[in-house]
Amino acid sequence: MKISRHSTRQINVGDVAIGGDASVSVQTMTKTDTRNVRATVTQIRELEELGCDIVRLAIPDMEAAKAFAKIRKHVRVPLVADIHFDYSLALEALKGGADGIRINPGNLGGPDKLKQVVEAARKWGVAIRVGVNSGSVEKDILRKYKGATPPALVESAVRNVQLIEDFGYDRIKISVKASDVARTVDAYRLLAKKTKYPLHLGVTEAGTFMAGTVRSSVAMGILLAEGIGDTIRVSLTDVPAKEVRVGLELLRSLGLREPGPSVISCPTCGRIQVDVVSLAGRVEEEMDKYFRQYPKTAKPIVAVMGCMVNGPGEAKDADIAVAGGNGKFALYLHGKQIKTVTEAQALKAIMDAVRKWRR
Repeated sequence: MKISRHSTRQINVGDVAIGGDASVSVQTMTKTDTRNVRATVTQIRELEELGCDIVRLAIPDMEAAKAFAKIRKHVRVPLVADIHFDYSLALEALKGGADGIRINPGNLGGPDKLKQVVEAARKWGVAIRVGVNSGSVEKDILRKYKGATPPALVESAVRNVQLIEDFGYDRIKISVKASDVARTVDAYRLLAKKTKYPLHLGVTEAGTFMAGTVRSSVAMGILLAEGIGDTIRVSLTDVPAKEVRVGLELLRSLGLREPGPSVISCPTCGRIQVDVVSLAGRVEEEMDKYFRQYPKTAKPIVAVMGCMVNGPGEAKDADIAVAGGNGKFALYLHGKQIKTVTEAQALKAIMDAVRKWRR
């Protein structure tokens, strides 16, 4: 499927281009206390390993704002400071090396304070995301539209963008997130008709892993397939690593990112005598790491099957496969059984075959 992208201007967050002809980027947000530098750095490094493009940090107070500079020194990925209400936190984060800031311009304390933030962003060449969600729409707009409807979200976003434009700054990206699929899709469709700024997609407060993944994938899948969206975040009530994995897989499924690991695995049943769930997940993670390190290498299809009923048949269609039984796995290459390995040896055997693979 060839997707024709909505035309937007291009900006940068650190060394990551957003909009224009740039690839759709994947973002997440740390779940640690930003004031805990060690824990936050550890989490960001894990996200870097997964291939996350941009990481956002909550800045609730000045201690967190000052910690931002320390964190910035220990990680490579571009960092965005998430600021609400206190303009001085934005100034401190920008001074500390923020590659981007996320603000609601209308809640920073008035035009004078907003101007200071915009001037600091201009000084450092930093992009500003105007983030509007269904809980932050201004009261007069809510009254006008009788709630946080898609037109209300968009009018709030346009109003807040104008506040920044009034100071002559246009290094901006926009988000208009709702907590349900229908409003999110309608709001972004409407916004895409009104602006050429790059759009940050997401479903706010999407929910736990299962519900949040489904809602986010449906909403963003629709929009991305229509060419709308330049950067995404899958918001889950879960660890940020899962947000990144879902986001990457969503983009890969639409052909908007390079293919990742192709792992076929059986759904399991009462016949299995091996831990297929664990092995399939570990194979996917290890292949993902390997392909990020060697992106130009051949990418075989790998099957992880749990029993000898369907396993050998499925293995014939995969490049590399294992079929399990009684604590062991039969290893297949090109559909032919090569050897049998123990369950403990299966991951190494598969990855050895992946590294040696030639089509």
